[in-house]
Amino acid sequence: MADPFDVRMRFTSQLQHLNASVNSSQKAAHYALKYRDMDEDLHSCILEQLERNSMNNRANIMYFIEHLCDMAQRENHLNFVRMMQKDILMVVDAVAPSDGSGAANVKVVRRVLQGLQQKNILQPDTVTEIEGCLKERDIAAEQGALTPIDANGQREHPPNQANAAKLNGVARPDKRQIEQRIEEDRERHKRLRESIWAIGDEGDQEFERLWDDVSDIGEDDYIAAEEDAMERRQALGLE
Repeated sequence: MADPFDVRMRFTSQLQHLNASVNSSQKAAHYALKYRDMDEDLHSCILEQLERNSMNNRANIMYFIEHLCDMAQRENHLNFVRMMQKDILMVVDAVAPSDGSGAANVKVVRRVLQGLQQKNILQPDTVTEIEGCLKERDIAAEQGALTPIDANGQREHPPNQANAAKLNGVARPDKRQIEQRIEEDRERHKRLRESIWAIGDEGDQEFERLWDDVSDIGEDDYIAAEEDAMERRQALGLE
């Protein structure tokens, strides 16, 4: 039997090093399901890392949660799913806090919640309730991004360098974190475009759709084909 402390430490390390790639999320999800007998302890690791890590990493953990619940559901180990259903509000509060520090993660939370609802992991009523909270956080984030207005209705000067790192009591990410987030979002958008263009295993259905879109061959088509053939022969010097 594996050492519980060692399993917890390895899983924690995987959560801390998650990135935008699907492989990293799937690897961590496989590891959690491999040690499913420790599911409660591993679930507590997820909640713990959501509280301790940067906002970028919390976004990666949010995407990981969707992979974990999906795989757990397919492998019929529903304890992970049940625990996540019970603590989903806590997860959302950690990934996109109400203080505005996780404003960049609001879209991430929405996307994952929609995915969990489509997979029947979350009920529509639950997602609708959380969406109400997220709308308020969107508004708070937009207001926080504006330059403050003084009592005379004039915009105040933007914060100086000393205060730039902290606005409205919320710590702003440093340059490295911003660049990392841009790169990870770019990778996710790339995968999203690939999934949109991906063709599923539909057999001949795709061919049938294309065939139905093509009009019947008429006399004009035969004439055009003969003219094209004649032009090609002339270009090759055969006539």
